[in-house]
Amino acid sequence: ALLAQAIREMEALANFPDWNPSHFLDTAEAAAALGLGYDWLYDQLPLSTRELVHKAIVNNALKLVVGSSSSSRHTWLTAEMNWNQVCLGGLTTAALAVAEDEPEMAREMVALALRHNPSGLIPYAPEGVYPEGPGYWNYGTTYQVLLLSCLESALGSDFGLSAAPGFMASAGVQAQLHGPTGLAFNFSDGGEKSSFEPAYFWFAQKLRQPALLSLNTNHLKAYVAAGSKETPDNRFSALAALWWPDQLTLPPPSLPLRWQGNGANPVAVFRDSWTDPKALYLATKGGSASLNHAHMDAGSFVLEADGVRWARDLGAQEYNSLESKGIALFSRGQDAERWTVFRLNNRSHGTLTINDELHHEKGRATLSRFSADPKDSFAILDLSPVFETQAKSVTRGFRLLPARSVLIQDELGGLAADDNVRWAMVSGAEIQVNGAEATLTQDGQTLRARLIAPADAVFEVISADPPENEYDAPNPDRRILTINAKAPASGVVGIAVVLRPGAAPLDPASLPKLESTTRWGH
Repeated sequence: ALLAQAIREMEALANFPDWNPSHFLDTAEAAAALGLGYDWLYDQLPLSTRELVHKAIVNNALKLVVGSSSSSRHTWLTAEMNWNQVCLGGLTTAALAVAEDEPEMAREMVALALRHNPSGLIPYAPEGVYPEGPGYWNYGTTYQVLLLSCLESALGSDFGLSAAPGFMASAGVQAQLHGPTGLAFNFSDGGEKSSFEPAYFWFAQKLRQPALLSLNTNHLKAYVAAGSKETPDNRFSALAALWWPDQLTLPPPSLPLRWQGNGANPVAVFRDSWTDPKALYLATKGGSASLNHAHMDAGSFVLEADGVRWARDLGAQEYNSLESKGIALFSRGQDAERWTVFRLNNRSHGTLTINDELHHEKGRATLSRFSADPKDSFAILDLSPVFETQAKSVTRGFRLLPARSVLIQDELGGLAADDNVRWAMVSGAEIQVNGAEATLTQDGQTLRARLIAPADAVFEVISADPPENEYDAPNPDRRILTINAKAPASGVVGIAVVLRPGAAPLDPASLPKLESTTRWGH
């Protein structure tokens, strides 16, 4: 029955007049699907199906890229993004599947992949932080691994592609970017909910690090416990069986508890434990809104403790809900229509906003200092380029304090008198505010927040639903804890907040004595 269904599906796809080459990702994914089916089921396929599928792979995919000068039209060949990986991975998979009958076409397709795929691997440098975020790491890296695996199985080598700087390290980075709850630090266009991802199995096998599978095996256990008789909700699930490592004992990841990752979107991550599901977890980022799939989220953060995600990111809005209404979702520039979408601009993120203005799109925030010292762990972001023309200097520091407390300290200079600086933390918790104190409750747990500076500022809670634009998606069960601070004549503003999990009120005597972030670590 399953074979008959597979044949029907393959024939249906092969009978399409084309695979939407105007959006070449569709063509590449269709090619990959038929290439795998053709290769795996070849001996079981009727001759008529073989001929139909073979013809479709050649005419609907390969001929559009190889031969004459057709490949010069495809900008994805040199793109430093997931299109390069998906298109080259899908097409090469299909080309190798028909290589016995189309040797010249397969040879040219492999040559194109070896020549151009290094461009798609550039974003992993230098340390494996994929700038498009965890969600797009899953997408692009799955096709990258498919390409490497096909080259190895068919030709005996990946020709050094996997040695690209940061690529093999990127699986460990993804472990760092998931908290104890299993939720991702979902910066850029992505969701926080993780899923079963077969690519991890390839990395675990190659690196001999089965601990990288902890998140995925938890998904499998939950799936089995739910009694489902179907495969996990990932179209590549079957590939996990091919990449399954020899060893499946799962020690905790041999990864640091305090970690920074450099790159176009630098990140800093702190956690108490790799084994305690209630551990404290804090992650923050720099970066630029000009990057592919980026949001205006420099300085944003997520926070977990006691099994609850307290500070979170709303994530991306479903693309079709915007593009179907004429929104130029992938437009670029400071005045791009993309930045009118609430979830994508800085007003919806846990960061700073000055005078309700947008972040500077081309500005890039950097991770200027980082300490992994267990006795004094901190990260300092230089956000100044993100606020170009709005302030002369903006720094944001995150520091771990005793009793699992976190200090978030912002220092701004060069503001105009009466400029408004808004501090924000997005949460799914219920929030009660009382002046400089806030109490967050969720899932039977409590988080306390205390505003230390400015002395005259107070907490406020606002809805996370978009204030305007009918095309914006609602954000039910989300709210934003805010602080508004007015700049004095000096143009200097300092905001300091302490967050601590637990129901006990914060003892004023336990609050830190503030010093400039320039003095941290000294």
